[in-house]
Order: sequence, then structure tokens, then C-alpha cells
Amino acid sequence: MSETASLPRTAAVLARPRVWACAAAGFVLLALPFYLDRFWLQAGLFAMAAALGAIGINLLTGATGQLSMGHAFFLAVGAYGYCAFAGDGADGLAGLGLPGWLAAVLAVALAGLAGGAFSPIAGRLQGAYLGIATLALIFIGQHVLFNAHDLTGGFNGRAVPPLDLFGLTFDDTELLIAQVPFGSAEKLWYLGLVLLLAGALFARGVLRGRPGRAMNAIRDHRIAAGVMGIPVARYRAAVFVLSSMYAGLAGVLLALVFQRTVPEYFGMLLSLEYLAMIVIGGLGSVAGAVIGGVFVSLLPQLLNRYSDALPLVSAPGTGGIAPGEAARFLYGAAVVAVVLFLPGGLVRLAARRTRQQPSGEER
Repeated sequence: MSETASLPRTAAVLARPRVWACAAAGFVLLALPFYLDRFWLQAGLFAMAAALGAIGINLLTGATGQLSMGHAFFLAVGAYGYCAFAGDGADGLAGLGLPGWLAAVLAVALAGLAGGAFSPIAGRLQGAYLGIATLALIFIGQHVLFNAHDLTGGFNGRAVPPLDLFGLTFDDTELLIAQVPFGSAEKLWYLGLVLLLAGALFARGVLRGRPGRAMNAIRDHRIAAGVMGIPVARYRAAVFVLSSMYAGLAGVLLALVFQRTVPEYFGMLLSLEYLAMIVIGGLGSVAGAVIGGVFVSLLPQLLNRYSDALPLVSAPGTGGIAPGEAARFLYGAAVVAVVLFLPGGLVRLAARRTRQQPSGEER
């Protein structure tokens, strides 16, 4: 009876267009390294790293209601932590020479420890007060990155050691697969897909389970959540640590893609971009974080790629609007448009279509 009953359920799941759309998207993503050039693969990897970091801050800000302006600090901890753990000291900078996979794990753990050190403050502050407190992390981080030369390389940054995993080195050494040469971007593409899928599924499980309900209760009404027996300070601190670990993982992936860490990248603008990602994509939604991360990270790269064909946009230093500045104008306008006309973010557009389709069929 149970097997007979499960057959209609399986058929119903397979009949959903969403399942087939996800399967087709997965197949396309797996096949892209065989057809795209390095620019598009790097752009996609930047989007994956941004989506991972956006998932983390969405758990903190979107689901729990805790404003954080220091997300870039934890990305820097992950990126530079990986370099310090994996570096062998041949460049004159501090390094432990650990295997790449162990260095990546320790870098994510280090970002979590940094978040844990700040979590007592995060558990007791809220709103603008927490935002100002986390903003201090940016200034502290920038001071350390520029002045701790033996560890960070100072203004010039430091080279990123390639990752070794299961005997595969994620560097530019060519690996032939189906007569297609795979370099660092092609290899990292599949690693990024695995990390993004695992991070999205874990965050989705958290939001759909008991912790997610507690986080939403804290966001909607902190006092009522405490009356119901939810340990508010403990949940806030735990979510801050989890968000920091997501940022650390995104920082490791960014470092592997850039192949060099630079202090200027991990500034206040990066934290503002992550806030823009979750607002544009949709607060409190994993899919919204991914959509917002892809939108905000890809926009400046596309403008830079096609600056010659776009009006008012020109290469940096030529007198017009630089692609980076134009991108900030555009996603700033997107934030305003989303707040005014689509409070739920871009992810709500798909939800509206899904809800409207059954009603149209009934008519």
C-alpha cells in the first residue's frame, strides 16, 4: 500500500514545472565550463561567492532583524585566514603551510570565532545600535589589513595559494576533460556550485525548522518572543556566528577566484553592497539572497565588459562614468524601486506568478 501510495506522489512531484526547471538549470550550470570563456566563468564565480555571503547576512538581517554593517570584515577574515593557513612563507609573509582544504576549513572556523567574539554585543544590541557597532569592525579590519604587513602584505595584499582537494589542484595547470582544457576557473566553477548548493540547502533547512521560526519571532516582536520562552540573546548571538561563517566561506571562494587579496576590496562599500543584495533579492529568503547576490555582483562586470556599447559609461579614467559607479547608481535605484513598489524583493515576482496560476486555471 505504501509503495502504491508513493507512486502518485512521485508522479505529482515530477509533473511540477518547477522541478523540471531546476533540473534544466542544473544541467546548464554543469555544462557551462565547456563552452564559456574565462571572463564569464569568473563572473559566475564572483556571483556564487556573493550569493553565499548574501545568504549569511540574510539569516542575520532578513530573518532575525539584526542590522550588520560589518559583513565585509568577516569576508576579509575568511580570505586572509586562508592565505595565512595555506601560505608556506616563501613570499616572506606569515604562513603555516597547511593543506588547502584544511586551511579553508580553518579560515571559515576563524570567521566563526571572530563572530563569536563579537556575539555578546550582537546578542544585546539591535537596530541602528548594532549597525554602528558592527561598522567599527570595518575600521578595525582596514587598519589591521593595511598595517599588519607581515601577515596581510599591506597595501599590495598577498598572493593566494591554490586549493588542493582530493589530489586535484585548483590552479591554472591544464586538465583535459572531453578534449576541453580546464584551468583554475573551470575547476573552481564546480567547487563553487557545490558550496553554494550546500549553503543554500542548509540555510533553507534552518529557516524552515524550529530555529527559523524562533528567528522570525525575534525579528517581528522581540519581547513577545522572550515571553514565549525563546532565548533571544542566545539566538541572536548564534545567528551572528552562523552569518560570520557564511561570510568567511564567501571570502575563501573570493580569494581563490581573485588569486590575490587586496585590503581595499574589503571596505565599507562591500558591506553596503551585501545589504543591497538582500533588499533587492528579498529579505528573509534564501532564493532572494541568491538572486540579489547575482544581480549586484554581475552588474558592474557586465557594464565593464560592454562599456564601449553603452551610453554615458566608459572605461575608468576616460572622463565618463566608470562601470563601477554606474553599477552603484543602478542597483541604488533598484533598492529604491524595490522598497517602493516590491517590498518583498525580486523573489516575490515568482511567488506571485505561482499563486496566480492556479486561480487562472480554476476560472
